[in-house]
Amino acid sequence: MTLRVADRWFERRQIDADVTVLWEPHVVPLDRCNIWHIRGRDRDLLIDSGLGVCSLRQAARDLFDHQTIAVATHSHYDHTGCFHEFETRIAHTAESESFVADAARSLRVDSLSPSFRRYLDRVGYALRSEYLITALPHGEFPLDTWQQTGAAPTWLVEEGDVIDLGDKTFEVLHLPGHSPGSIGLWHAGSGTLFSGDAIYDGPLLDELPESDIDVYIATMERLLALPVNTVHAGHEDSFGRSRLAEIARTYISSRR
Repeated sequence: MTLRVADRWFERRQIDADVTVLWEPHVVPLDRCNIWHIRGRDRDLLIDSGLGVCSLRQAARDLFDHQTIAVATHSHYDHTGCFHEFETRIAHTAESESFVADAARSLRVDSLSPSFRRYLDRVGYALRSEYLITALPHGEFPLDTWQQTGAAPTWLVEEGDVIDLGDKTFEVLHLPGHSPGSIGLWHAGSGTLFSGDAIYDGPLLDELPESDIDVYIATMERLLALPVNTVHAGHEDSFGRSRLAEIARTYISSRR
């Protein structure tokens, strides 16, 4: 299979004066995560970093003209590909050992087990192509031998820790279920939650080896009680409080 070379790898959209979302349109939907950049007075915040087949720092270098703290909402490969490009790297203590151990990742769909592919088919993430990408970032890209660059966190956080950008602060919320160390970042002043994969408007994956459905239900119940105005999630479009409630209640009822 021959893949074309993409004109550019990342797309972006300005959400407001301080928030930009980037994504990789040539990555299959399963692995196409949202990459959030938040401008702060003293330092900036990057929430998740994509698949890593193309340098995020180089492609969006205009955004990284300021000290930047990189946060991984969890250690899954589609959120950590460019984690290594940042000096300060934040993650939850429960997944501190996973970032380097899980870095070896093939882009071939047939590298995924048949049972996992059947699970993805069942929940709505059918993989019909040969690779997890639909174009190449450049003409010399080693499609069949590429592996992610692993990078350990430099700053481990837990529930209630605060990340201070100078003019705005974000509280770490531990939101396990999808994975043991899934976190969200909560900006109470605006009621904005950067939720990672704890909740998003798409098929929620809760049958991974590291997932825990009972714990996930508890996370959904917690989110229902949070005074959220806006959710900027790890995948798909952002949404408001009513859609959060609908997603959470549907999940709870389906799993109970």
